[in-house]
Amino acid sequence: MFDDLIALLAGLSVGGSTTAIILIVMLLVSMTAGESRKYMDPPPVFMMAVWPLVRIVVFFIGNNLPSSYLNKIDMKLQKNGLTFVLSSEEYFSACFVFALLLPGLAFFPLATSGDANMSLLLLLALIGFILPEAWVRDSRRKRDKEVIQSLPIYLDYLSMCVDAGLNFAGALKQAVEKGPKGAMKNEFRIVLRDVNSGQTRADALRRLADRVDLKDVSVFVSAVIQAEKMGTSMRDTLLIQAEQRLDERFQRAEKMAMEAPVKLVIPLVIFIFPLTFMILLFPIVVKFIEQGSL
Repeated sequence: MFDDLIALLAGLSVGGSTTAIILIVMLLVSMTAGESRKYMDPPPVFMMAVWPLVRIVVFFIGNNLPSSYLNKIDMKLQKNGLTFVLSSEEYFSACFVFALLLPGLAFFPLATSGDANMSLLLLLALIGFILPEAWVRDSRRKRDKEVIQSLPIYLDYLSMCVDAGLNFAGALKQAVEKGPKGAMKNEFRIVLRDVNSGQTRADALRRLADRVDLKDVSVFVSAVIQAEKMGTSMRDTLLIQAEQRLDERFQRAEKMAMEAPVKLVIPLVIFIFPLTFMILLFPIVVKFIEQGSL
């Protein structure tokens, strides 16, 4: 009877604790509700499951971080074209949440098995903290590839609009409105925003080159600024830039095609050749076994 009472009290305490934790989390989520992401892209897929926790950390910690530290994070997000996805506070909060979540998830199984290794938990915390950084690097790689592929298309749009009688700003506006979606469209939209806010066209283009940090974009920006200074034809400049970017695109494709046989050597040696020899030798080995030679 006494044991049953203890079990009942233990069950009630566990249930009450669980209910209290759920209520606290719901209260915190309600306190952080009302975020405005009207002009932003949705968060990354791997953050969606923990996004309420990220918002809680933003509310209590992220908004209270030093402005100098947040500015550094914001500059990094700008250079990687991710300001439309995360703010600096959200990025830090995501690192913080994953740094606590991964070791927290691993602690209970390790504690149950009696092998709660502190070094392993610290390693998981480090992996969780750098997980958003790995996502940033992967996004930067995809963005650079997308910019290189779509830049010639936008240069063709710009040259056609200038040839139709528009100035560079009008041509850029038309290219942003009619051009394909992607990183290049977002970057040109930022250039238009900078120009409309009072910056000179040259300064807005230099900021574009600094953000993207790609040779193709830097050469395009330098050519446009030089044409504007020297008074040369903007149409001819844009046509030449479009042809050069297309030629470089074909050259990269040819280089990748020439490198493909070299890259196939390792898979051939490790996987295909041994399997081929096994298929060819199997009947011979079976025949020797049947004859009793092996």
